[in-house]
Amino acid sequence: MSAGGLVLVATPLGNLGDLSPRAGEQLRSADLWIVEDTRVSGKLQTLLGARPPMRTLHDHTPEPAVERLVDELRAGARAALLTDAGTPCVSDPGSRLVDRCLEEGIPVDAVPGPSAPTLALALSGFFAQRYAFLGFLPRKPGPLRALFQPFAESPLTLVWFDSPHRFRKTLEALADVAPGRRYAVCREMTKLHQQVFRSRLPQLPTEQEVPSKGEFTLVLEGLRRADPGGTQGEEGP
Repeated sequence: MSAGGLVLVATPLGNLGDLSPRAGEQLRSADLWIVEDTRVSGKLQTLLGARPPMRTLHDHTPEPAVERLVDELRAGARAALLTDAGTPCVSDPGSRLVDRCLEEGIPVDAVPGPSAPTLALALSGFFAQRYAFLGFLPRKPGPLRALFQPFAESPLTLVWFDSPHRFRKTLEALADVAPGRRYAVCREMTKLHQQVFRSRLPQLPTEQEVPSKGEFTLVLEGLRRADPGGTQGEEGP
């Protein structure tokens, strides 16, 4: 990273061995870290033996605080932006700071790495040449069904983050909109208890099959149609 600027650093989802050498170099050389939770990012500081000061940026950070970060960068600070896990700015408040930096002409770079949506798509085994990432979902059944309704006849594979205590409610809502579709529940990815459970709506996993613990990313396969030979294939463009 050149003098002055912001670098987005993808960090491990759970397994600290997934931190890339380049990510480690950028984190060690940064003047400061901009993080969601200092307790989470503090574990990375211990791993790297680095102790740069940390600033917090999360959903409740007021705009004046974001502007103070912009001022530090404009003054020549070299900062690393981290999310608690995965790639910054993907369903993450860090995008507010990146947007302001680009508006102000402050250099922005990125170190690619772990990403929960793409890892879940890969682990699902579903064909996902085209997909839509929905981030975090509404909690109430009505808005949830309204969100999914446009995808009822879509070939797009869907991926989203969910709560261990709500993911079954999400699947119930999906069963009304897209009955018969295959889904995958990806739990605790890269961690000791990683699990990928696959089934077809409206069948739901029991607590014994998928414990309500950990970090969840879900995948819904895109609508498939029978080809002339009678096999199933993804809807063409």
